[in-house]
Amino acid sequence: MPTTMKGPGLFLAQFAGDAAPFNSLASITKWAAGLGYKGVQVPTWDGRLFDLKKAASSKAYCDEVKGICADAGVEITELSTHLQGQLVAVHPAYDAQFDGFAPAEVHNNPKARQKWAVEQMEFGAKASKNLGLKASVSFSGALAFPYLYPWPQRPPGLIEEAFAELGKRWKPILDVYDENGVDVGYEIHPGEDVFDGATFEMFLDAVGGHKRCNINYDPSHFLLQQLDYLEFIDIYHERIKAFHVKDAEFNPTGRQGVYSGYQGWVNRAGRFRSLGDGQVDFSGIFSKLTQYNYDSWAVLEWECCLKHPEDGAAEGAPFIQHHIIRVTERAFDDFAGGTSDKKLLRAMMGI
Repeated sequence: MPTTMKGPGLFLAQFAGDAAPFNSLASITKWAAGLGYKGVQVPTWDGRLFDLKKAASSKAYCDEVKGICADAGVEITELSTHLQGQLVAVHPAYDAQFDGFAPAEVHNNPKARQKWAVEQMEFGAKASKNLGLKASVSFSGALAFPYLYPWPQRPPGLIEEAFAELGKRWKPILDVYDENGVDVGYEIHPGEDVFDGATFEMFLDAVGGHKRCNINYDPSHFLLQQLDYLEFIDIYHERIKAFHVKDAEFNPTGRQGVYSGYQGWVNRAGRFRSLGDGQVDFSGIFSKLTQYNYDSWAVLEWECCLKHPEDGAAEGAPFIQHHIIRVTERAFDDFAGGTSDKKLLRAMMGI
């Protein structure tokens, strides 16, 4: 029996700031609830909203956090460890760029940065358990992504070795999540080694088919790659444990296509857009997910190169609510053919 998914939810990462109401958990959740959101996805790296280390060790603190959310009229959908997950595996080409995701004391020290990231991920598992959550969302990081395009030609074994190392780093973390009863939904995203279905399968193999290795489904990244994001649900629905509702558009020209010619976001062929302003078929997505009994949250991740974020947030809640399908207990054909009268059934068969 299909289940009605939960929502609308809002990922707070793109809205947190130093000015009210975006500078504390109490005020930002009240703001979100006022727009119609029923859940919030919490960025665990933002100390203005959440103390991850404290949440990992203190059930009392987690109860306090849940109480703040409940007072505002929302609940926590998942914890996000995207930035920390990114730092579990960083190719040296990206060291300088990704140091900004970590505290200053581990900058220019990749080994210390990775150790910090692993500890953060383990905190995420324990904090999720303390909050009563069953799933979290993150990134895989990347060791092979600079070699995405096969020119210059890749040495034999390079990609296999990269995924073996990625699996080696992540399997112990996934074991901690398993001990705490929490799934990791990896956001399948260019810039990560896990950026499409094929690479997810490679990663899943590298972690031995780990049951906690799952997917945060975000169709925007698939549209920009020109991947069939509806068939993706058919193939991987059993591993989809979280859902970012995010729009995008792809408008190729005679000058640029998928790679978008190093242009800034406004001038790219592929751009992220506010919900309803892009090309993603959300009616098809919500139908597919409902068909496969996805019963968790539909969470807006807002990113747009044109629209103001507060307008995007205000429009996002009713957009998601409109697309959530309240499932029926019986299909129409079941009503039409619902007789159990044996005499009528025998007459219909001519006996």
